[in-house]
Amino acid sequence: MKLSRRGAALFAASALILGGCGSTGDDAGDSKSEAGGQVTVEFWNIWTNEPLKSYGAQAIKDFEAKHPNIKIKNVAIENDAFKPKLTTTTQSGKAPDVFQSWGGGVLKQQADAGLVKDLTADTASWIGQFTPAALAAYQIDGKTYAIPHDIGMVGFWYNKALFKQAGIAGPPQTWSEFIDDVKKLKAAGITPISLAGKAKWPGHYYWAYLAMRIGGLDALKQAGVDNNFTGPDFIAAGQKVKELADLDPFQKGFLGAAYDTPDGQAATMGNGKAAMELMGQWAPSVQSSAGKGIGEDLGFFPFPTVEGGKGAITEAFGGGGGFAVGADAPAEAVEFLKFLTDSVEHRKAVASGGVLPVLKGEEDEVKDPNLSVVAKNLATATGFQLYLDQAYPPAVGQQVNDSVAELIAGTKTPEEVAQAITETAKSE
Repeated sequence: MKLSRRGAALFAASALILGGCGSTGDDAGDSKSEAGGQVTVEFWNIWTNEPLKSYGAQAIKDFEAKHPNIKIKNVAIENDAFKPKLTTTTQSGKAPDVFQSWGGGVLKQQADAGLVKDLTADTASWIGQFTPAALAAYQIDGKTYAIPHDIGMVGFWYNKALFKQAGIAGPPQTWSEFIDDVKKLKAAGITPISLAGKAKWPGHYYWAYLAMRIGGLDALKQAGVDNNFTGPDFIAAGQKVKELADLDPFQKGFLGAAYDTPDGQAATMGNGKAAMELMGQWAPSVQSSAGKGIGEDLGFFPFPTVEGGKGAITEAFGGGGGFAVGADAPAEAVEFLKFLTDSVEHRKAVASGGVLPVLKGEEDEVKDPNLSVVAKNLATATGFQLYLDQAYPPAVGQQVNDSVAELIAGTKTPEEVAQAITETAKSE
């Protein structure tokens, strides 16, 4: 028997949400008006660790105090368990009232399946308070389907002392300067870059950023529409990755290295055994937990431009977290979402250290100096590209990770990478 159009879409949406297993809380769809006119809003989130665990509990109390007719049912689920729990629920055609979203291709599938509410009209009066970079992952075809609550970006974290030791005056602005710096570091006997080759996803950052810098954001967007990554800009991105890999810039044994283990990418950087790593805003904390951390020697710079490329250094690559509203949720769900992202309330979340600014002018609430640099870069970003394994269907994102890992290992050519990603995209 064939699935109906809606049934097929629902199945596709739920199939895109992957992860571990286990959950907390009950299934969604039970939030209805109760006796006395009280309404319960079920709130699915991943705030299981500090500081967001405590922040979230207080935020819910404050909201309920201001809205005595609304009860928030807090369903906090560990990150790895969240996605399969949501999959189980959405397969039945339901979605929680307010739930964690990372935007991109998964959110689009949910929107196509009619699982999430179009928030365009509901947020018209307050959507302007968000930075363009924060909103990018949650707006599809000019409509808003979720609201951001956190954001971050990938960039180069570097060891200032090792740069100075190699005679490098400051961070590179262009790819040619970056390659020259890699050569200077090697000549000084310093490992230029730490990379978790086994994990694969850290390597895809290089190819993605280079595609952005060479082809511009529109090239990545169009490739997702056309399912074609074989254009000259993508081939050129692969050639630049190969140019870097041919310099043998990574730590010894990088192909077998994980990201956050004591002998992995973060620890290598955190123990001062490499000069750079390309990683997200969480890098300093993982460097310190997996290794020792390098303190004031740690610096940050955005991915360099490529000479002649269409992309700008002010265009960021990364991701964050936000919240979508289930299609059948009560109107009070939107009221709660508005509360969480109100300037006064969201500043509390930023000040806790749990999230980075998504609203204009919040940067002063970021106390950590490293995160402050990231926040300022994001505040002035002129464009934003979501992680490719989130922006595109998961199978395509996984193929990007796998193929780029093979390119870095020297077992695939730039052309073969582009072809493999294209074939996967066309089969979706």
